[in-house]
Amino acid sequence: MNRFQKNVGLVLGTSKKLIGGLPNPYYTYRIDAAVALFKADKVNFILVSGDNGTVYYNEPTTIKKDLVQGGIPEDKIFLDYAGFRTLDSMVRAKEVFGLEEVTVISQKFHNERAIYLAEKKGLKAIGFNAKDISGQQGFKVQFREYFARVKVFIDLTFNTQPKFYGDKIEIR
Repeated sequence: MNRFQKNVGLVLGTSKKLIGGLPNPYYTYRIDAAVALFKADKVNFILVSGDNGTVYYNEPTTIKKDLVQGGIPEDKIFLDYAGFRTLDSMVRAKEVFGLEEVTVISQKFHNERAIYLAEKKGLKAIGFNAKDISGQQGFKVQFREYFARVKVFIDLTFNTQPKFYGDKIEIR
């Protein structure tokens, strides 16, 4: 391995479908990126972090199914059901899953925020950028991202903690 331990890729959750029921390209591109990274032997395990807030909505399980369909063995995928926000995902990767270093898998704009949060919380992180979206569809997400970045500083100022911590889970 090189100087950066490439053991775990962390896929940040998003919904599989858009509000109108169409496929969410951000989701599809994150799945594609995670599969490519794993198949290129750049990570040995995948941690999927996402929202599991209701019985009708379960990002980690949905993402895992598509990762397995893409060729990643089930025993190489770990699920974080309490990654309600990027802050939660980064803190839980370190505190619950015991990671010191991680490769974050999302779009560039999201990776920038995630890596910043990770470093502020003592987790070494690099990003693997999934394909991004442009045009009208991308504008809505970029607009939302502006406010998410402002919230990062509010969260850091007030030392916001994840909604849940839970028992430690070892990835191996």
